[in-house]
Amino acid sequence: MPFAGRISSKSLFHKFLKENYKNQSLKKETIVKFQKIFGKSFGMFLLSLLVFSAGAVSAQNNRPTLVVSQATRNLPVAGANNLYCAGYVQNAKVDTSRKIVGAENEQEQNIYSQGNNVYISLGENRNVQIGDMFSVIRPRGQVETRWTKKNDLGYYVQEVGALEVVKLKGAVAVAKITTSCDNFLIGDLIQPTPVRTSPMSMQRPSLDVFADPSGKAKGRIFMARDGQELLGREQIVYIDLGAEDGVSVGDYLTIYRPLGDGNLFQKVWKETLSARDESYQSDEYRGGKFSNQAGRKRLGDATGRVETTEKAKSKRPDDLRKVVGEVIILNIREKTATAMIVRTAQEIHTGDWVELQ
Repeated sequence: MPFAGRISSKSLFHKFLKENYKNQSLKKETIVKFQKIFGKSFGMFLLSLLVFSAGAVSAQNNRPTLVVSQATRNLPVAGANNLYCAGYVQNAKVDTSRKIVGAENEQEQNIYSQGNNVYISLGENRNVQIGDMFSVIRPRGQVETRWTKKNDLGYYVQEVGALEVVKLKGAVAVAKITTSCDNFLIGDLIQPTPVRTSPMSMQRPSLDVFADPSGKAKGRIFMARDGQELLGREQIVYIDLGAEDGVSVGDYLTIYRPLGDGNLFQKVWKETLSARDESYQSDEYRGGKFSNQAGRKRLGDATGRVETTEKAKSKRPDDLRKVVGEVIILNIREKTATAMIVRTAQEIHTGDWVELQ
């Protein structure tokens, strides 16, 4: 007798089909729902991307454009460092009664710089007020140089920086160092701040390295700031042309030297060898007479004395020169001027000549 709970294979097969149909339906519904959700999400993503791109393009199109006016192109030739830290050579004596007499941290410092507080020998009794600005200088000594024919150019004054009075204390005042061109020392001198204006840059023709002499005042670079001897653009030099020579602030001068001068290495004087010298010609052909080291003959028929470079140079004009750069005057004293190199064709040396353009 068959078991009551037994299920026929046919019933199991129908049940399997029914369950499989349900599962397939569920899968189809799930796929359809996922496709709908993905379609909506992808559509939103594309819409957001389009909106973002449009905004970016709009922002880019609306970005402000920098317009530089012609007036802003006229910039000063010299910055503050070259204008107020350049130093000068003068004959007139300076007042030595005003100086730095102490410092806030002098127990542990010997040198001072921007931001340090110092004491100066100027107070209420010298009509000094809070906020007053002063220049700090340091006379270094008399200038002695072979690069000038003038007598007694004067002494070199180093410009150390500037300070501002922040507190009055009777006979002295406390001052804060606002600008330091070099280290400050106790004993450095205090002077009224000079009023200087930098020449403005302008459109100029290219440097003519074959320019003829102008025939105007000429002098020499007798010294450079910090004792430098090989010089380039924006470096400070001192020339032996001053107020007595009629030069002015803003004047341009050509820097030059006689043609052939300026070799930093020892000159080789022996340019040829005698035809009688041995060891440089062919042993077989004995071609020393026509070697590239043999001498050249001076006359048209290849006779006479040996021609040399120095002898050939002696027949040219004496005023041939090599232009190596250009300077502009920033400051003038009695016999000298402080100038800045603005253009170079090659390195410049102390001892080079300058001529007013």
